[in-house]
Amino acid sequence: MPIHPPLSAVAPTPANGPGLDLARLRHRAQGLIVPLTLLALWETVVALGWVSAHLLPPPSELLLTLTDLSQSGVLAAHIGVSVLRVLAGFAIGASLAIVAGAAVGLSPRVEAWLDPTFQALRAIPSLAWVPLLLLWLGIDEAPKLTLIAIGAFFPVYLNLVAGIHNVDRKLVEVGGVYGLSGSKLVRRIFLPAALPNLFTGLRSGLSLAWMFLVAAELMAATRGLGYLLTDGRETGRADLVLIAILTLALLGTLSDSLLRRLEVRLLAWRDVFDRRFA
Repeated sequence: MPIHPPLSAVAPTPANGPGLDLARLRHRAQGLIVPLTLLALWETVVALGWVSAHLLPPPSELLLTLTDLSQSGVLAAHIGVSVLRVLAGFAIGASLAIVAGAAVGLSPRVEAWLDPTFQALRAIPSLAWVPLLLLWLGIDEAPKLTLIAIGAFFPVYLNLVAGIHNVDRKLVEVGGVYGLSGSKLVRRIFLPAALPNLFTGLRSGLSLAWMFLVAAELMAATRGLGYLLTDGRETGRADLVLIAILTLALLGTLSDSLLRRLEVRLLAWRDVFDRRFA
């Protein structure tokens, strides 16, 4: 289904050029200053003996561990399993949230029936679901995917409902003037106007999916980055724990960047203020 901008939206041609490219590169380079500084301080503190290398292995030692895990294929296998779990759980949770959010946002009757239940369910802490899912679904993939889907569901649902509720009344009236109603009004007015909120929810849901992945892979898993965390703790290897944490951070950042690029592409019709080039 094609996604159209709202009728009132003007489709600007984004300005581009060498100046903006340099500004973007400078903006991205600035984001590396803090982590690189922290890595240098980390290496120095351990080298000076202020912190035990057994408890906090320096970045140089982590690099050796990372090389060993990469060459043996162990890290790639754990990453592959975790990525598949996150993608599957996120797809299930986000899809159900879009259907439920659209129904609740567009229909006051459906909202009266379903929204109080969803508001109560989202208040349940994630770890509280673990024993119940183990009892109901066993220890295979089903409880892990279900827990990740629960984590992704509520941010998408809440942001989509808020986006539909906040659609400008004048846009709806203009749509009526142009003869739009029913599904056409939803496709031409409500969906494009709610897309920014939807993408905010999708990015939040994806971040939570990675967080819930760790809790899910603590449930009798034998593969995945969550299992690597547990294995490092049980064997007293802080380097494995740190490698798993850094890999999760990298994958979470990468997946969010991809979703952010998709958001920019689909919402290119928006004329928004860019603070980076002010």
